Amino acid sequence: MALRGPGGVTNYSQLCAQARQLAAALASAGVRRGDIVAVQLPNCDEFVLTLLALNILGATAQMVHMAYRQSELSFLLGHSGAQAYIGLSTFRGESPATLALAVKHQQGVQAADSQAALRVVVALGAPVSGALAWAELLRSVAALDSDDAINEVQCEERSEVHSEVHERAADEGYVLLYTSGTTADPKGVPIAHHRFLDNALASIAPLEVLAADVLLSAAPFTHLYGLFVLELALLAGASLSLLPAFTPTELVTTVVRDQCTVIFAGPAHFKPLLDQGGMRSQDFADVRFICLSGTAVPPLLARQVEARLLRGVVLQLWGMSELQAGSYGRPNDPPHIRLESAGRASPATELRIVDDQGLIVTSPQEGRLLMRGPSLFEGYLNNPGATAAAFQDGWFDTGDTARLTVDGALVITGRVKELINRGGVKFNPIDVESLLEGVVGVERCVLVPMPDPVLGERACAFVTTDGQTEVTLERLTQALEAAGIAKFKWPEHLILIAEMPLTPTQKVMRARLAADHLDIKVVR
Repeated sequence: MALRGPGGVTNYSQLCAQARQLAAALASAGVRRGDIVAVQLPNCDEFVLTLLALNILGATAQMVHMAYRQSELSFLLGHSGAQAYIGLSTFRGESPATLALAVKHQQGVQAADSQAALRVVVALGAPVSGALAWAELLRSVAALDSDDAINEVQCEERSEVHSEVHERAADEGYVLLYTSGTTADPKGVPIAHHRFLDNALASIAPLEVLAADVLLSAAPFTHLYGLFVLELALLAGASLSLLPAFTPTELVTTVVRDQCTVIFAGPAHFKPLLDQGGMRSQDFADVRFICLSGTAVPPLLARQVEARLLRGVVLQLWGMSELQAGSYGRPNDPPHIRLESAGRASPATELRIVDDQGLIVTSPQEGRLLMRGPSLFEGYLNNPGATAAAFQDGWFDTGDTARLTVDGALVITGRVKELINRGGVKFNPIDVESLLEGVVGVERCVLVPMPDPVLGERACAFVTTDGQTEVTLERLTQALEAAGIAKFKWPEHLILIAEMPLTPTQKVMRARLAADHLDIKVVR
């Protein structure tokens, strides 16, 4: 089976036939080769079909997270110049398709109709006035039967639409991603077929993904992490389990329903399960490995998750929109690599650590992480300044701080922009945050620099609690003292908040915390 979801299963022959039909329907609606089509759909059958159909047409899928509303849509669709949009009729009390129509109207007012970028809005679900209905669109055409290149595709064992189209159109646009925008406006990242699909194809063997596996992504397919999982499954001929919207309960229900064998998720997906005692070993009996990524993975959490697997292991992955999967642990790696690092570089990827002067540092010193390899993008969309700043002699500056162990494993230590500079001494807050999240009563902890007239910056701890145990600054510093953490890294102010401001991919928006609570308006 290709897809397993709440509505049933779809085999590969059905998936390919439906993708060809959707491609014909979109072509009849005016979508052309080279067009950018914004896709705002959850992890559902229709998302996978849309991605494959756009592959067939030679159009680029612009990924739009489900959480984005009017403001984000206006920026993203305007910046990309998307010619079409596909989204839900209703989602959490709003109509994404209606919001897209408002952007279309706004663009039409600001320019002559012939110059307006957004031409087509497709609504999945109930009819939306002014939008093409998904169901009607499909009924309006028969399955595509005139394109010999597509008819040659055989679809019995895996998504040959995904692989064959990739082979004949390797350099054409595949997807357009946008960076998460935790510290500034998101940047457009255009990706050609061969970069991400080659990255996924080359990762099948080292990750030991089998055709018999059932892969589940807790991350959205609109994010590079979820997209990587989708590609792995379809290119390996495995099954893809669909989780439209994450909740701890739905994650477990889906794992049990589809007998998932491989899970890709983030720490934020499993920490609630552990805290609430909801991760029962029997529910994960079929799991061979769980990959954790998306944000820093505390080794303690990784060990706790692995301890609840009957016969599986936990490993980690590091990636970015600009390069997809840059490094990851292998299922047969020793525990210290799988649990304490993001493993070794993906095939053909090179990693380098440099100091502030750009000089290579030796293991295991910390520095700025640079990379290069075949999956790396060529430059940001309509942003030559950011592109020039991101590359050094062909190496991409990731913006991460990291170190390489003596056995070549990558340990991410933080983000350059998240360093706290206390009196001229800079430090990464990740280790402190990880330790403080082990304090009883602390659900999540983030350290943000707060202005100080003497030292320049001091650390402020933002904490969400379990609502049952009192959390004080004194308790936090006592835990750090007991752990032997240097005092200059201790938080000197505590702010308790109800919830963290998160990106759709569960990254904390540190700039938002600073702006809302510390009156820091400058984007860091």
